[in-house]
Amino acid sequence: MRILLKPHCLPLFIVALISLSRPCFYSCGEDSFQFDFHRGSVYGRLMTTTYRRPYFGVLNERNKLILMSGSLSEYEYGDGSQLRLDDAPAPVGPTVVDVDDFGAKADGSDDSKAFKEAWEIACKSYQGAIMLVPKNKIYHLKPVDFSGPCNSPLIFKIFGTIKATVHHSDYTSRRWLYFDNVQNLRVEGGGIINGNGRTWWLNSSYIASSVVFQPCSEAPTAVTFSQCSNLKLARLRIENSQQMHLSFSKCINVKVFNLFVIAPGNSPNTDGIHVTETHNIHIKNCVIRTGDDCISIVSGSQNVRATGITCGPGHGISIGSLGAGNSSGYVSNVIVNRATLSRTTNGVRIKTWQGGSGYAKNIKFQNIMMHNVSNPIIIDQYYCDHHQSPCPKQVSAVQVSNVVYKNIRGTSASNVALKFNCSQTHPCQEIYLQNVAIKSSQEDKEEHIAEASCSNIRLSYRGDVSPPC
Repeated sequence: MRILLKPHCLPLFIVALISLSRPCFYSCGEDSFQFDFHRGSVYGRLMTTTYRRPYFGVLNERNKLILMSGSLSEYEYGDGSQLRLDDAPAPVGPTVVDVDDFGAKADGSDDSKAFKEAWEIACKSYQGAIMLVPKNKIYHLKPVDFSGPCNSPLIFKIFGTIKATVHHSDYTSRRWLYFDNVQNLRVEGGGIINGNGRTWWLNSSYIASSVVFQPCSEAPTAVTFSQCSNLKLARLRIENSQQMHLSFSKCINVKVFNLFVIAPGNSPNTDGIHVTETHNIHIKNCVIRTGDDCISIVSGSQNVRATGITCGPGHGISIGSLGAGNSSGYVSNVIVNRATLSRTTNGVRIKTWQGGSGYAKNIKFQNIMMHNVSNPIIIDQYYCDHHQSPCPKQVSAVQVSNVVYKNIRGTSASNVALKFNCSQTHPCQEIYLQNVAIKSSQEDKEEHIAEASCSNIRLSYRGDVSPPC
């Protein structure tokens, strides 16, 4: 027997087939829906009578509906449920907030107000926002605070250049670009952040004339992220900071990828990336060439990973200093993997002050190449930064333990390739050396043979280690 269907019955037949063959609505994917060009409607079978999540629909190239966001209304059509998109709103994407629309001129005048107003609008958006700094332009900024919390995820797209004002009177604190209490933030774009720090460096005691001593100026950090979470910073050039280039303070869940951090080798205190009281941070594929530590990790930080780091010039990759002024310092769970250090003052370093307390533990340095590094591997529990007088000896110290040096090779610019200067009262414990081979960069001369200097340390060898303690 043949079944004859009249034209006006076809929709009912289609609904019936869909009901039998695909008994779900949302979980079965886009094939669960068919679009009627005449009615502008979607046919499908609902598992429940009410579907509360808002959606709008668009057609792909095969005329299949893809649900996104908006609203669907439901009414009965024959023996199936029909969902209407007639009143669905147009697709809604992130709000794009261009700093030029808020009066930024990029003509050498102060653009701080425009950036601040653009941030406030972007931060208030409930549908996500992109704050845009256009390319091929240079914007001059005084200190600006970018404060949260914001109402939705935010992307700060820097395509152009942001440059700091040179007037020291504009700075009332030690910060320039300051991101505070922001969640789900991405800062990226391939642009440049220029701290314009030369005038600050000239006032520093480190490069001032030895005849006329000048105290260090309270120079600001170029970019600071404070109490931020779920943060990503990628594809930027940060250069010529007034002091530290980039600081993460009390942040959680941070990804830092593909940065180029640059300053002259004689620029004072220009750390590349400074990590303090921050948990779960991954620094990956960054080139850092500055006048101080390429990466410095200080108290309160844990679960820190640095991979694919190119460092030099600078002072190397440092944990500490910890325990200054008889304070407590705590750093744990640090991995430095795949790094190249060239012509740096130090290679991988742990430094603590006498008189402090706390610990630096569970640390691994592995797969590292050194090129003409002055102190390739160093632990110094007698660190002292006093230039005019020696530090007095004290009994207490920050405990250093469970540190692994694995697959580290290269050349030392000094005769001491390994230096472990540990505390008499709190010796370094559980120090492991595995496959370490560091030669003098001038080993062709007899007086230049790489050596190890080891005191108050409990260590173990695995594989070949040269020079040995």
